[in-house]
Amino acid sequence: MLYACVRNTAVARRSNVKKAQLLVRWQSSSSTSASASTTAQPADTHHNKVETTTMKFATPVALLALAASPLATAWSVNTPRVIAHRRTFAAAALYSSVSTETVGEEATESFRLAFKSDGSAISPWHDIPLEGANGSYNMVVEIPKMTKAKMEVATKEENNPIAQDIKKGNLRDYHGPIFWNYGCLPQTWEDPNDEHPVLKVFGDDDPIDVVEIGSKALAMGSIIEVKALGVLAMIDDGELDWKVVAVAVDDPLAAEYNDIDDVPAAVKDGIREWFRWYKTPDDKPLNGFGFDEKFLNAAEAKEVIEETHQAWKKLKNGTTEAGKLWIN
Repeated sequence: MLYACVRNTAVARRSNVKKAQLLVRWQSSSSTSASASTTAQPADTHHNKVETTTMKFATPVALLALAASPLATAWSVNTPRVIAHRRTFAAAALYSSVSTETVGEEATESFRLAFKSDGSAISPWHDIPLEGANGSYNMVVEIPKMTKAKMEVATKEENNPIAQDIKKGNLRDYHGPIFWNYGCLPQTWEDPNDEHPVLKVFGDDDPIDVVEIGSKALAMGSIIEVKALGVLAMIDDGELDWKVVAVAVDDPLAAEYNDIDDVPAAVKDGIREWFRWYKTPDDKPLNGFGFDEKFLNAAEAKEVIEETHQAWKKLKNGTTEAGKLWIN
């Protein structure tokens, strides 16, 4: 099985005891799960439930400490709510606070995690700044580590809430948990009209993805400052789907990891093989990778991020046709 193979690879190829212990914690079935903090209204079985989470941000961003859960799902009723925290966005200082509001029932097609600032709806894709402090980037967490629900920023819906992906009328789940926090960088876009000059494939029409490899599970909807370490050029169904490898700036591993060569080979191999195989249980082909399947370094990752940021700017100002995408 793929997930067992990843675990065995991580143990077999560990470089030292410390890193091996971290990998075991990342991949353990008793790893932490995450959920947005809320002040909930009483449950109503006949109406959509609305819950509001206020997240106030401070620099550096405090990571969300979560208790362990034997059943790591995005919807676990046993998952404790996360305390609020504060940060001011670097340079732009656009918002003093951001809140998330849960609409609809979890694990249903009606579920949405919407974002607000000062009581007004905002888009996590268009309104959250790309850059954080000291060369970091702001990551919008869509899928907490060790969970299976395929959550994503809904690029075609008004204000781009987080929703569970639907394929052929069914809610989409991974066939096994993802071992890292997964999300996207705001104010980026992989342009489906732009052919990569080397790989000769076009963008996948989404914000650029982030695989955060830190030691903690991060809550869905949280906005976390991350350090970009490298990037992998995945080719999914003929489309370019970059995967930025990053670590939260205040994770203990951030002091050790500054570039992709600092990341243990077992972790990099695990990321590549997870994304290579994860669709095969649905009778889909293996995903491929450009640049001889190598991870590009931090400097090259920043170039890729900047290219996708420039593509987003053209989308936002109307230079590029938006099609069905929602742009505010």
